[in-house]
Amino acid sequence: MRRLALFLACAGTVACASRPPAVVATAPAPATQAPVAAPAPPPADPVAEAIAAAESAFAAGRAASEQGHLRDARLAFDLAVDTLLQVPGGARADARLSAAVDGLIDRISALELDTLTSGDGFTETTKSEPATIDTLLSLPADVAEAAPAPEVATTVRADLAATAHDIPIPLNDRVLRFVELFQGRLRGFLTEGMSRGATYMPMIQTVFREEGLPLDLTFVPLVESAFKTSALSRASARGVWQFMRPTGKENGLAHDWYVDERADPEKATRAAAKYLKTLFGMFDDWHLALASYNGGPGRVQRAVRRSGIDDFWKLTSTSRHLPRETRDYVPMILAAAIIARNPAQYGFEAPVASPFASDIVTVSRPVDLRRVAEWAGVPADDIRALNPELRRWTTPIRAKEYQLRVPVGSLTAVVDGFATAAPEEAASLQWYTVKKGESVPTIARRLRVSRTDLLEANYLTGKSRVVPGQRLVVPRAPSAALLAGRGTTSNAPAVADAADARENEPAARTVYRVRKGDTLYAIARRHGVSIENLRTWNGLKGSALAVGDRLQIHAPKAANAQ
Repeated sequence: MRRLALFLACAGTVACASRPPAVVATAPAPATQAPVAAPAPPPADPVAEAIAAAESAFAAGRAASEQGHLRDARLAFDLAVDTLLQVPGGARADARLSAAVDGLIDRISALELDTLTSGDGFTETTKSEPATIDTLLSLPADVAEAAPAPEVATTVRADLAATAHDIPIPLNDRVLRFVELFQGRLRGFLTEGMSRGATYMPMIQTVFREEGLPLDLTFVPLVESAFKTSALSRASARGVWQFMRPTGKENGLAHDWYVDERADPEKATRAAAKYLKTLFGMFDDWHLALASYNGGPGRVQRAVRRSGIDDFWKLTSTSRHLPRETRDYVPMILAAAIIARNPAQYGFEAPVASPFASDIVTVSRPVDLRRVAEWAGVPADDIRALNPELRRWTTPIRAKEYQLRVPVGSLTAVVDGFATAAPEEAASLQWYTVKKGESVPTIARRLRVSRTDLLEANYLTGKSRVVPGQRLVVPRAPSAALLAGRGTTSNAPAVADAADARENEPAARTVYRVRKGDTLYAIARRHGVSIENLRTWNGLKGSALAVGDRLQIHAPKAANAQ
């Protein structure tokens, strides 16, 4: 009504202006109408803003992966996940945020399955082994779903009556079938896993007791990795607990150019305890929580919501709601726990506990693991095995208190060696000093290293700027001469002169004819060059290629001679 009155008043004013005004000497001046305040903008929604920013970063990562820039894709995906994890209150404090995290991790995992298992930059020194989970969950359906022999039920029934478990274990054919398979066709996997697990189980059980978690969950790595710290699945999950990178980051595991804490047994165990508690909090049911550990909480939540069924065994009685891998995963874990709790009952030799032991040296500056091996008097691979989280032969260059594991009994020798070694003797690193007018891309081209590696190795981002006089570590494996000479190219001219010499070498040129199915990434990888160079040499702006196109490819003579 107020707005209508204001409109009529204004209309009257306009109408009056069209005829001569009446002169009334005693009429007071009309009161000035107060302006109507504009509506206040809606309050900011930090969750919606974070989700939008994460989606933008994910889109950038997907575009980078499609172009073959795999490390750039990883950086963008990490940024997407970090954006959600850094919202005040935590990623699980808001239902929208929790769903966004799960959906984002699912999509990143799907992309990493095929495209992110190898990088386009400096080769890691990390060695990987196939993850057990890939083999176990690829059993033919007729094998995994066959009816168990009657005597298996008799054995397990007697065992469950005498052996305590802290997760409900149903005596159904699906669990019994995997008990039978572990005694027969899959016996080698369980034997190897229990033997290797004897090193880590005391630590894992201690952590789970501290966190108030069921001890039956400590046998999850039997199925996931057979306790291999170097296990890498086809989906790019790594370590004893087989964390995907986004899920690992969500649960506190660092991943950068120098370290991948998913491979550290103790750090990954603490992250797994945190994650399993989160999953149980979502479902209040350990069977659904375990299904989520395999298939992702978002997928299981959707299955429960759409079906209206919150019992794992009823939910998976048909193939409509969850994939077969997840349907098999939970009974497989329970079967492994049954046997591992009482191995002799099922014809297995009980493993002798041999707890993981090492001494800890806290280093305040980077050190090469091969130097540490010399001081400790052991092979370099022994130091690598004690520190599986390290992705390079050096400890992180910026870590001021990095805890390095060394063999028991070598602590004094390593401490003395580190204390007396000059920095250039302890770390066989190559350095470059930035000159005026240089940028990260120009330096990367000059030194012939990956731009992304150069950024990551120096803790820089794509938006970082370098300044004259700044020292950058060169992400290149040190030469044998550098190691033998106990030296480091700590002065810029040494690296710069070498780069200049390579730039002045005459380059050999070849012509490559594009074939059906070729991509820039595949051609670059085949010839050991970068995608950026391929574009530069051939005046390409995008990634489109046509069959029959001729591409010029340049390579230094030294590279051709190898």
